Amino acid sequence: MQPIKTTQANPAPGVVPAPRPSVAWRVVAVDPHPDLRLHVRFIDGTSGDVMLGSFLASPRVTGTIFEPLRDPEVFRQVRVEMGVVSWPNGADLAPDAMYDHIRTQGHWTVEP
Repeated sequence: MQPIKTTQANPAPGVVPAPRPSVAWRVVAVDPHPDLRLHVRFIDGTSGDVMLGSFLASPRVTGTIFEPLRDPEVFRQVRVEMGVVSWPNGADLAPDAMYDHIRTQGHWTVEP
């Protein structure tokens, strides 16, 4: 029996559509400030501040993934990864909650 030759390229990559940033709460930019505040901008143009000072100062943060963010050097390492505000140690913020607060109040104060 002779081997069957295929004339088509492997179509598998075309089966799954590429992700589209269609949800409004996808973060596109983040700018850290020294007072433990972030300025964020979302894909739909909504922007505002996220206040993390009281949250990070709370004793409830001690021993959690957020504790290293108390160090200004670590806090400044914030980045946007797949539409989410995150840090290299794995800490991240819920973009949908952030968006809802900023859209209605102009800011989000993360409570301890």
